[in-house]
Amino acid sequence: MSKVKTVLAMNELFEQAKEWGLELGFQQLGVSDIDLKKAEGELKIWLSKQFHGEMDYMTRHGTKRTRPEALIPGTVRVITVRMDYWPEESAEPWGVINDDKQGFISRYALGRDYHKVMRKRLSKLAKKIESEVDDMAYRVFCDSAPVMEKALAQKSGIGWQGKHTNILNREHGSYFFLGEIYTNLPLPVTEPTADHCGSCTACIDVCPTQAIVAPYQVDARRCISYLTIELKGSIPEIFRPMMGNRIYGCDDCQLVCPWNKFARPTLESDYLPRHDLDSPQLLDLFSWDEALFLSRFEGSPIRRIGFESWLRNIAVALGNATSNPEIVEALQAKLSYPSDLVREHVQWALEQHLVKG
Repeated sequence: MSKVKTVLAMNELFEQAKEWGLELGFQQLGVSDIDLKKAEGELKIWLSKQFHGEMDYMTRHGTKRTRPEALIPGTVRVITVRMDYWPEESAEPWGVINDDKQGFISRYALGRDYHKVMRKRLSKLAKKIESEVDDMAYRVFCDSAPVMEKALAQKSGIGWQGKHTNILNREHGSYFFLGEIYTNLPLPVTEPTADHCGSCTACIDVCPTQAIVAPYQVDARRCISYLTIELKGSIPEIFRPMMGNRIYGCDDCQLVCPWNKFARPTLESDYLPRHDLDSPQLLDLFSWDEALFLSRFEGSPIRRIGFESWLRNIAVALGNATSNPEIVEALQAKLSYPSDLVREHVQWALEQHLVKG
């Protein structure tokens, strides 16, 4: 291919990029322009309602989040890719959620940290594209930096933003990761996808904490994923009983979504369950020390919440479990734990068992 930025050359390069994307393990590739005015207005409203909770990073960087060219000067297009993660070989999710002796971990976090997998593949894709054209500038992203990845995925045709705010695809559901390449190449844009949620409210109805406060609006302060992952302090007591045994994230809104009957199993071994995390016993997890936590979660997204939050989350799950002497004994053993945060949640859990008798 001639190393010039003609329309024909860009069309050919786009088709080649799609082939390279498939070879690198991405299931879909789309391209959007950088006009995110609609998303910028929606973000301002969401932030004004304080729905972001303690996720202060959502308020940083000014307009760089919604104006790609302000974040990376010279950007005119954003390449968005999709990589499926549904681990078909894992334990049936509702079976785990309904067994209060086990802990439920969001299916995306059962294996290796997707950030590392995605960024490595995105870099390879960008370098392949760069080899075909002069003067390419780019930067790759995967759930990093101030990037409106859902809005960009919607604009590029990866899917539409469902009422639970996750991106949905008619042929593949919502169990996939997103990654982006900001570039100065004037590639042809792909068409966005229409909304196909219709009158369905399954995700809104099932949410344990009613965090989906209206269609397409999530109050993160109520969301179990936020409470177990993003929140660093004490979990509000009002939400603790609603969390059940969900110790890292929550998949309920995706599990009930009709479109996920079309979800395809992941082709990546990195996303398959490790250390029996698809159906772990709560008491086993609660017995870990920090060294074991760090060892077991090396290369895992779970590691980033830290050991204190891990114990905090499990303590809440144990407080919600059917009472038995083993649980009470395990909780009592943690009453002298050096962390105030852990002790507070352990004490709450013990109080639940006193009430249960």
